[in-house]
Amino acid sequence: MKSLEEKTLKTEQIFTGKVISLQVDDVELPNGKTSKREIVKHPGAVAVIPVTADHKIIMVEQYRKALERTIVEIPAGKLEAGEKPEVCAARELEEETGYECANMEWLISFYTSPGFADEIIHVYKATGLNKKANPAAADEDEFVNLMELTLEEAIQLIKEQKIFDAKTAYAVQHLQLQEALEK
Repeated sequence: MKSLEEKTLKTEQIFTGKVISLQVDDVELPNGKTSKREIVKHPGAVAVIPVTADHKIIMVEQYRKALERTIVEIPAGKLEAGEKPEVCAARELEEETGYECANMEWLISFYTSPGFADEIIHVYKATGLNKKANPAAADEDEFVNLMELTLEEAIQLIKEQKIFDAKTAYAVQHLQLQEALEK
């Protein structure tokens, strides 16, 4: 089996921002020719599927400027430097929903767009939820509406393209599969 690895010959940093950076790499292809790769570097993120005792999913409705619209999502956020994903998951759950949880279960980690970005999302399921009296404040530039949805309501929002991102669609499908296996 032949090697598919691309050797980096040169990296040019194009942009460094608050959340991402962009670089252009000159690479040597497996056939010896050269090409360019535009790469978005991201520190990683977490997403949390909060499920209440009565099997409702807590989601947030949030405006996403890149889409120029609001969508419904599970709580999520960027990892801070050196932060463990499970710590970030608990923090994001509290900041975005006001809840803390007794149980935080890791489900899966996946790359969001490996063709051009290195962002990885670690997905957790939170149960044993408790609404905090004085939760940590949300980020100052983050505005959300809380929603509690049944699985059926979440499936309907996917059909209506109100849930329209991969991490949330994954969360709903995970809960669907879990429910089917428990029957």
